[in-house]
Amino acid sequence: MYRVEVVSNPDASFKVKSADYEFIIGTKGKGASPPAAFLASLASCIGVYIRKYCEGSGLALNDFSITAEAEFCQDKPMGFKEIRVSVDSKGAEIDERRKKALLEFIKNCPIHNTLIMKPSVEIKII
Repeated sequence: MYRVEVVSNPDASFKVKSADYEFIIGTKGKGASPPAAFLASLASCIGVYIRKYCEGSGLALNDFSITAEAEFCQDKPMGFKEIRVSVDSKGAEIDERRKKALLEFIKNCPIHNTLIMKPSVEIKII
């Protein structure tokens, strides 16, 4: 089970605690914004799966970067209407067959799967 605790700070930021690590989420210049943290979660999960694929297949892709971009819908409810993720292999030579296999593998990351499954979200005030 995954669990995070988010505590409001007086400066309008939030302290996020996950296991033994803490970081800041904010909207007024301190920490990443919630939407940016969401995109970072997706991109870093994809990064983990790229590394898993490389370890299992022997693909030498040690230096790569991932960019995730999105825009909010203009209509209600507010949310991302489209998310675009690109993986920069930093010039590593990857044949088309391997690219296709890598793409299919990284689409199995849990964050990507969560987005396409549209899970129910329960919110309550205690």
